[in-house]
Amino acid sequence: MQPWHADLARVLAARLDRFPADGGIPSVDAVAGDVGPAESALVPAGSLIPAYLVGKAARALDAPVEELVKRGIIGSAEMLADVLPQITAQVLAADFDDGDLRELYGRAYAAFRRRRSVLLLNLEHQVRFAELPWTAAVEPFRTTGAQPGRAARQTLEQVTLLALTSFPHTILPNPLVVEMTALAAQAGVSVPLTEEVAADIFMGTFTEKWRHAAAIASRSLDGTLYARYYDLPGPSAWSRPSAGRDGKASRQWGTKTAEDFSAVCKARAADAREPGGRGSYVAANGTILEQAQILTTHNLAPLVDALNLRGQIAVAAPDLADRAFAWLTGRLEIHADNHHSRLQAVKNAAYAWRQAIYFLSLCDDDAQAEALARLRGRLQAAGEDLEARFGPAVDGLAHVIAGGRFNSSGRAPQPAAGRRFLGWATGPHWALDYANASSPRLPLSP
Repeated sequence: MQPWHADLARVLAARLDRFPADGGIPSVDAVAGDVGPAESALVPAGSLIPAYLVGKAARALDAPVEELVKRGIIGSAEMLADVLPQITAQVLAADFDDGDLRELYGRAYAAFRRRRSVLLLNLEHQVRFAELPWTAAVEPFRTTGAQPGRAARQTLEQVTLLALTSFPHTILPNPLVVEMTALAAQAGVSVPLTEEVAADIFMGTFTEKWRHAAAIASRSLDGTLYARYYDLPGPSAWSRPSAGRDGKASRQWGTKTAEDFSAVCKARAADAREPGGRGSYVAANGTILEQAQILTTHNLAPLVDALNLRGQIAVAAPDLADRAFAWLTGRLEIHADNHHSRLQAVKNAAYAWRQAIYFLSLCDDDAQAEALARLRGRLQAAGEDLEARFGPAVDGLAHVIAGGRFNSSGRAPQPAAGRRFLGWATGPHWALDYANASSPRLPLSP
């Protein structure tokens, strides 16, 4: 008689109990062996622990983060952001000579990062770890030296490469951006990292770091496929300091803002909107925020530029673009009856598309043409429905790779057809799957 899986799970739980609750297991083999004679009266000796239970136990593996990603234990950028504070805490606490103080600081940092995140209005932010009074009280006990800074930079480089090469279809989630910002500050690396802003609380303006990030993107991508595809402003567009109408620095709610950057985003969003679109204010905000992400590459160019990672990313770029294309076409193949799910699928596909365009911009012309051919093959294999809906996006990319440009509304001139693929729309999105939707209606906001 085969043992119940519930009894086998109890055996596995008892094995896990032998290890410290605040630590991990040294290897999967330590808990995955056959059941021993003395382990359970309900389970015959020699019984095998089911693979799915071993897989659950493997989540407790104590291993480098790269190994956890390779094993699939960390399966997304969001999960990477969940575990990164444990690493960041050790790096930030490393320059305290006192061992007890070092452990206290690390534990406090890790606990602080587990707090609930809240989105605030009027450009406000939650209290930061460095602003806590007990954090300020221990700061004088730090020792200055190059070693903590080098460790922070090395960690930042490793995390950046890991996130971009493991999850090339995903924009960096806000919790991960927070950890990268902390590491950059410790390393003395000046890099303007921007968060994803919720469309329903967007206040219509951006802080200065968005403008700085756009300037880096325009400079580092000038003349590339990304710059041509998204019609980036030239580097000179950001050469003058941002100022209001009176020539002075603009401020809202006590925070310095980049009004020229905000104006560019709004103008570009207005140009890209379909005539007669009747979207909500949330959808209108979404189109502006998407343009901000386009102009800044949503942290890709700033990180790669500041950390000198262009050569390393370029080597893997064709594969990264292919994987992003594969993910987004697979996502768009799924027929969702839920209206919001369809909108979300298009928005995330557009984000993955933008990531792929960035990676292709680091490739030569031949590699770009080959990637386009593979994308066309993938689209044809997906079937006529997806090919008909998403074909204009692929045709638009082909037009730009061949040296063409879009007009201000994001369309290729006839007879080339094709159009720029964006995720947000204030009216019906041309790439949405209405034919397989049970209750199609106007998409107001992805």
